[in-house]
Amino acid sequence: MKKVHTIRQAGYQLLHQGMRELAIVERNGIRIDTGRLANTKERLGTYIANLKRSMKGDEIWKLWRRRFGQKTNLTSRDQLATILFDEMDFEPSSETGGGKVKMDEEALQKIDHPFVTNWTRHARYEKTLGTFLKGIEKEVVNGRLHPSFNLHTARTYRSSSDSPNFQNFPVRDKEIAELIRNLFIASKGCVLVENDFKGIEVSMSACYHKDPVFTSYITTPGKDMHRDMAAQLYCLDPKDVCKDARYGAKNKFVFPQFYGDYYVACARQLWEWMEKGKLKGPDGKSLKRHLKRHGILRRGDCDPDSKPQDETFEKHVKSVEDDFWNNRFMVYGKWRKEWFAQYLDKGYFDLLTGFRVYGSFGRNAVTNYPVQGSAFHCLLWTLIQVNRKLRKYKMKSKVVGQIHDSLIGDINIKELRDYLEIVEETTSVELRKHWPWITVPMVIEYEIAPKGGTWFEKQEVKFSNGRFHHPTKPRTTDDPIKFLKTLKT
Repeated sequence: MKKVHTIRQAGYQLLHQGMRELAIVERNGIRIDTGRLANTKERLGTYIANLKRSMKGDEIWKLWRRRFGQKTNLTSRDQLATILFDEMDFEPSSETGGGKVKMDEEALQKIDHPFVTNWTRHARYEKTLGTFLKGIEKEVVNGRLHPSFNLHTARTYRSSSDSPNFQNFPVRDKEIAELIRNLFIASKGCVLVENDFKGIEVSMSACYHKDPVFTSYITTPGKDMHRDMAAQLYCLDPKDVCKDARYGAKNKFVFPQFYGDYYVACARQLWEWMEKGKLKGPDGKSLKRHLKRHGILRRGDCDPDSKPQDETFEKHVKSVEDDFWNNRFMVYGKWRKEWFAQYLDKGYFDLLTGFRVYGSFGRNAVTNYPVQGSAFHCLLWTLIQVNRKLRKYKMKSKVVGQIHDSLIGDINIKELRDYLEIVEETTSVELRKHWPWITVPMVIEYEIAPKGGTWFEKQEVKFSNGRFHHPTKPRTTDDPIKFLKTLKT
């Protein structure tokens, strides 16, 4: 009983100390180029006006006006769906769980029509201007943004952010990411540095289920889970798996499976990616032709209410899923079942970081929340230690933001090497000493903006044994000033 109490107390201390350190991060704030912000807003407003003018000259707009009259709303996705699928007889690509036609950007990109292309771009620009740029402008004080970071709102025990939501700025949409992240700049004499835990949630899951095959994959150089799954899914030899095929296996199968998705959705998304990515077989021809030689003739209905049919990709993916959980990662699969059964019996589950979670949860939440929560707690503990060391050594550098598994620092150029050494020692050595249940290495990746560069312009950098390794050239140095001169904006 005393041990349990000690663990709970450790969890409380983590949040208590984390709250104090995050308050310091909020106070530090991150510098904004207010001149560029004004110019970006003006430029984006012009783009939006031009797109609106172009759309209102299109025949689809005339049809839209006739159908809805005074209720016509250019921003309404429901009205657009009516025009495209009822009036113009386009085929919807997919539906939501409630039976409504999907109208997100990915679904609309499959409709080859200039009006739809302009409409999706207009929607992206409107959100960027209204939600992100104006949200940033509203919160800037004396040239710095001071987002709030919360530890009490996410049920997963991760953090959240508001005023504005610093953790929600787009990153995958390169155009929008550039518009927003180019506004964030370093203080005078500093550079922006982002360091994040590589594959932290994958590592945390291994600490819970302790699957030896899984652990071997993430700790053995040369082993590649995503490559091997791509080979199995696409009937390829591992040496023939290209970068795009590996990406599909990773993001359309492996991670969805870890987070509770199943073969129907995975088969649909893998097939769509095969078409979108124009994947090729070993002979350089269509990957679909390659699959046909292996008896896979078509996608399949991908209907959750019916069994997959023979000679379909859907049935093949189902067989891969069965092997994934009952053979390849058998211990992980067994843990998921036992972990959920224990929750049903006790009404709660415990995080390795010292928290007991009560509540009514579905199967996916019960197996995912411990992983996501513990992953963030590794970052939170790291943030606490790094902040304390920056104060202890009276450094000018400051932590100015965090996004779940990464810290953003406004780092004095002369202190850059020292700062990275502090982060490296804290994450790779001290963290595992603090929590001995971490049974896999903690790996940190670094991205550094050039001197005078923006958050968007950060570049991946290798740092080890006190030396900077240039991202594209075979050179190293321990001098941060010399190193930064090699990074180009």
